Amino acid sequence: MSIGRLHVLTDFHFQQRYSHAELARLAIEGGADTIQFRQKTGGIRHVLHEARLVREVCRSRGVPLLIDDHVDVMLAVGAEGVHLGQTDLPIDVARSILGPEAIIGATATTRAQAEAACEAGASYIGFGPVFPTSSKARVDSVKGLDGLEEVCRSVPIPVIAIAGITPQRVRPVLQAGAHGIAVMTAITLADRPDQMTARFRRILDAALAS
Repeated sequence: MSIGRLHVLTDFHFQQRYSHAELARLAIEGGADTIQFRQKTGGIRHVLHEARLVREVCRSRGVPLLIDDHVDVMLAVGAEGVHLGQTDLPIDVARSILGPEAIIGATATTRAQAEAACEAGASYIGFGPVFPTSSKARVDSVKGLDGLEEVCRSVPIPVIAIAGITPQRVRPVLQAGAHGIAVMTAITLADRPDQMTARFRRILDAALAS
């Protein structure tokens, strides 16, 4: 399965206006081609319930769903893939469980982490934080466009840029070599998440076309 270029992460931490499923629907209506279900808190049964609702939205619209952190939840809801951080299940273990067809994204903050994840069987790298963002506490961890470009050159799999991605930053991120972008608060906190997603989609498509 191809790796989408506009990943929208659902959120119920920074906002409570919309449920995960409602955010997924609005993002897809705006042009998101991949949804990442992100729920960092709560019991596993609650996470599973919310993920199932998002899965129904994504399935009805033919958009792949990735589950952040939880391989078990991914399998339970029948999602297309999982996105794993540095403290989650190792990539090679996840690949041995899920097989060759599943999408496995891997968070990386350094070139070494990206290369290791690629060798372990990751489908794509989620690299960041590329820019400062309210969802990441340490401003000294920001990698910038130079860090992004270094990683894009070092691995043969797609790199999805994350953190602090705004519409104005889409073109520079793609010029640095990124396959696509992952966006959360810029969309989930917008007055109209569907319209903001559509804005990202238009800019992304125009940058790719040029």
